Amino acid sequence: MNDYCKAGLILTVLLATSCTLSAQSSPAKGLDSIKVVAPGATLRQVSSQFAFTEGPAVNKKGDIYFTDQPNDKIWKYDTDGQLSLYMDKTGRSNGLYFDKKGNLISCADEKDELWSIGPDKKITILLTNVQGQRMNGPNDLWLDAKGGIYFTDPYYQRDYWERKKPDIDGQKVYYLPKGKQEAVLVDGDLKQPNGIVGTPDGKYLYVADIRDSKTYKYEIKADGMLTNRQLFVPQGSDGMTLDSQGNLYISGRGVTVYSPAGVKLGTIPVPSRWVGNVCFGGKDRKTLFITASESIYTLPMQVKGVE
Repeated sequence: MNDYCKAGLILTVLLATSCTLSAQSSPAKGLDSIKVVAPGATLRQVSSQFAFTEGPAVNKKGDIYFTDQPNDKIWKYDTDGQLSLYMDKTGRSNGLYFDKKGNLISCADEKDELWSIGPDKKITILLTNVQGQRMNGPNDLWLDAKGGIYFTDPYYQRDYWERKKPDIDGQKVYYLPKGKQEAVLVDGDLKQPNGIVGTPDGKYLYVADIRDSKTYKYEIKADGMLTNRQLFVPQGSDGMTLDSQGNLYISGRGVTVYSPAGVKLGTIPVPSRWVGNVCFGGKDRKTLFITASESIYTLPMQVKGVE
């Protein structure tokens, strides 16, 4: 999810209501009851200058990079709390993820491609199509320990596209093995896959089917294929992350936290019309970074992220 049209569509479906933030920080109600949140923590609005924020990714230092997709920009929020523009003209980047070499892997849906953006900002196009067909619009991604890329490919009509319908029949999840130029279908039986994240041991993958209001958990086979799909929670998500205890954080109307067993630990209320994505960052990885439409927020946590 990454533009006003997409936000409006899902918000209409979910009957969500808009709200605004009147102060730089907000003592969101109920935070003390969520055990993963630091005691006395306050949700802090860092900035509200964006059109639609998405795709947060953390580098080895703990700096967080995120996209303002409608404005075609990537921003950086460093460990000292400084916000700066990192890159302009990003191919309409949406989801981001760092590889082991510090390259920023991007879902660039202007031409529906996967990019690798080097530390010097040199762009390498990793994937341009699936079996000769233009992709719907790569949305979110996760890299395994081997450098393979799992990504979701839903269809959300963009105002900067000339086409008015998808080339591919269906909205699917793919895996691009490291060094390969052809993606492999790993699940084609979803209505609209969106958020995606895997466990650091490489054993499990979570995929949200946002249109069907479901999040699934898969086992990852040695060859990268998926097996044993199980319903994890009856709730969809735009973006997801994990903490070091295996809790899953899913975005939408706030940020909802589930235990590894799928037990709801609570919802972090966020005073924005929609939460696009979430990740952990900071020097100690204990800062929850939230991209929420026009704003970005931070929240101190008791747990660490796994990125």
